[in-house]
Amino acid sequence: MTLDEIESPALLLDHEKLERNCARMRSHVHSRGAVLRPHVKTAKCVEVTRIALDAEEGPITVSTLREAEYFFDHGFRDILYAVGMAPAKVERAAGLVKRGARVAAIVDSVEAAASVARGAGKAGVTLPTLIEIDSDGHRAGVRPGDPRLLEVAQALGKSLRGVMTHAGDSYNCRATDDIRKVAAREREAVVACAQALRSAGHDCSVVSVGSTPTATFADSFAGVTEVRTGVYMFHDLVMAGLGVCELGDIAISVLATVIGHQRDKNWILTDAGWMALSRDRGTASQWVDQGYGVVCDAAGEPIADLIVTESNQEHGIVARRDGGAIDFERFPVGSRLRVLPNHACATAAQHGEYKVLRGGKVTDTWERFGGW
Repeated sequence: MTLDEIESPALLLDHEKLERNCARMRSHVHSRGAVLRPHVKTAKCVEVTRIALDAEEGPITVSTLREAEYFFDHGFRDILYAVGMAPAKVERAAGLVKRGARVAAIVDSVEAAASVARGAGKAGVTLPTLIEIDSDGHRAGVRPGDPRLLEVAQALGKSLRGVMTHAGDSYNCRATDDIRKVAAREREAVVACAQALRSAGHDCSVVSVGSTPTATFADSFAGVTEVRTGVYMFHDLVMAGLGVCELGDIAISVLATVIGHQRDKNWILTDAGWMALSRDRGTASQWVDQGYGVVCDAAGEPIADLIVTESNQEHGIVARRDGGAIDFERFPVGSRLRVLPNHACATAAQHGEYKVLRGGKVTDTWERFGGW
């Protein structure tokens, strides 16, 4: 099928770019002696995940138990649930273990650790668990040097498998050197905590780090056993703004149709509003604000200085970044445009399927899923 035969808005996935992005990250991580554990929260798709992996059964990272169950049902067995485990979810995770999944959980408090150990024991299983480390003050976790680390380990007992962290502060960096510094702090934090646990007699076989910026620019993974990263499969405008990728590496886009003009305002109206693009404005704090997305022609090439400047539920407003004049004859009603997303995860979450492109034509439709 050609793009003219596809109803818009639609989520397009460039197969060649996807394969290239996945191969590049695998080579990068493996060449530095670590295991790649892709985060599938962005993809939420079996076909995409298989391209990202070396082995059919994993390892993978998930952010919902719905993801864990879905991927287990499709043959994936080695699964890290990388969100703090709520007590009410332990039984559900234990159910996967009983079915043969190798599911690991994470906690960052004595209370959470005790609830995991208690819930898993009640279910008659062992739920391997990692202690989340706060390596940059970004979100959750135990800070290096905090005595709570050993207290959490004690509460986990034989369930303890290691430590993990997410360097979310890397998304706030303005330069590559800053990302490298965040990556170094990320690695140093988990390695130091792993050493502290081992010195106290605890098992710490897993030392896990992960974010696409730090995975890309880390100078070393010494002491790290695995790297978790997800958006690299597709990339997006936030990653491009950080210097992690080029615009030409972004593998997903939203197909939109021109539905009208507001000539006095220099606006092009499309049928792709925030229900298709999401409301994510992740580039607003970067050097270049990309609005709600960079506008491309039907072949995926960016057009001059056009961005989606405003977004209503079902309407996208396309204009020049400087508000200048537009040659409306180039964009007649019914013509097709593509929009590169600010945040691949948020934009993809608006859609139930990918229209897969090979050679500019749609050759496949791959299902996405949602829910928790």
